[in-house]
Amino acid sequence: MISSTENPVTHTVSHSELPILDFHAIEFYVGNAKQAAYFYNKLFGFDIVAYRGPETGYREAASYLLKQNNIRLVLTAGLSPEHPAVQHVERHGDGIKDISFLVSNLEEAYHLAIQRGALEEQQPTILTDESGRIAKATIGAYGDTTHTFVQMDEYKGPYEPGFKPHHVPSPSTGLKRIDHIVANVEPGKMEAWVEFYQRVFGFYTLCHFDEKDISTQYSALVSKVMANRSGSIKLPINEPAPGLGKSQIQEYLDYYHAPGVQHIAIATEDILSTVSALRQNGLELMTVPDAYYQDLAKRVGTIQESMSELAKLGILVDRDEEGYLLQIFTQPVQDRPTVFFEIIQRQGSGGFGKGNFKALFEAIERDQQRRGNL
Repeated sequence: MISSTENPVTHTVSHSELPILDFHAIEFYVGNAKQAAYFYNKLFGFDIVAYRGPETGYREAASYLLKQNNIRLVLTAGLSPEHPAVQHVERHGDGIKDISFLVSNLEEAYHLAIQRGALEEQQPTILTDESGRIAKATIGAYGDTTHTFVQMDEYKGPYEPGFKPHHVPSPSTGLKRIDHIVANVEPGKMEAWVEFYQRVFGFYTLCHFDEKDISTQYSALVSKVMANRSGSIKLPINEPAPGLGKSQIQEYLDYYHAPGVQHIAIATEDILSTVSALRQNGLELMTVPDAYYQDLAKRVGTIQESMSELAKLGILVDRDEEGYLLQIFTQPVQDRPTVFFEIIQRQGSGGFGKGNFKALFEAIERDQQRRGNL
């Protein structure tokens, strides 16, 4: 459940849900997959576990699979000017091309999606090798982003046929699973994509936020969170709202040149240890003014974590009627001010940190000012 303070939406859904079990992987298109893999390996603590490229007989692109607990990242760089990854990077910079979902029935998921109006990107395809068999199919989403449905059928390989083991370990930072993935879309387009996930996926609107919830004196946004009934998938969708300055959403759209994934929220069970490790590794995280912590205990009440340690690490806290959560956000992880990550620990709360929106926006606006984009 979500707190009533986060504007729950209770309307019914007219379409049955697609048979989606969980997030499967997130594929980035990048300019240099080897260097990007090193970044996520050394700073985030992902193990590099598999590779596909010329050395394995695949001459179109180089891809590295990175894994930490239940999180899979695939980093792909094209090897010729004609490859879609090269064209994607030329327009967007490094960014997220595909969000894939594990499904229990690929044919059902794909054909229902197409019947409901989804754009066909790749028809169902069977891939096999000595490790077994997988089936996959892809549909279009916002901007150049796609969604791939994957049915594993007890596949024993590291990722999918064509990938070979390539083990470069890293000390884990305690990142456990994908909590939610956030999209930015153009002004006036949020409702259209909300309707897309309702109609095509059978998802429902878990909660929504308007410009009164998410604003400062300079900028604002509106957001709706789409989710499946089991709670394994949560996909917030943001659009900019009018303000005195340029919102973080509009800045993203200006630099990404299209709608796309703004950030990936990753859950941890011990945010103090995780953030300590990330900072020690050299990952750049957003800074929070000391004033944020002056009345934090009064605002959120008793929590298990040390307030002084939270302040030292710059971790935000929010409480709703179900519990509390702790969260922190990275700086953008590429040169353009586009994709970043959120680290989140839930202590009962199913919300999204509504009480932290003002502090978060002000932190982002300070960074925008330094870039000359506010």
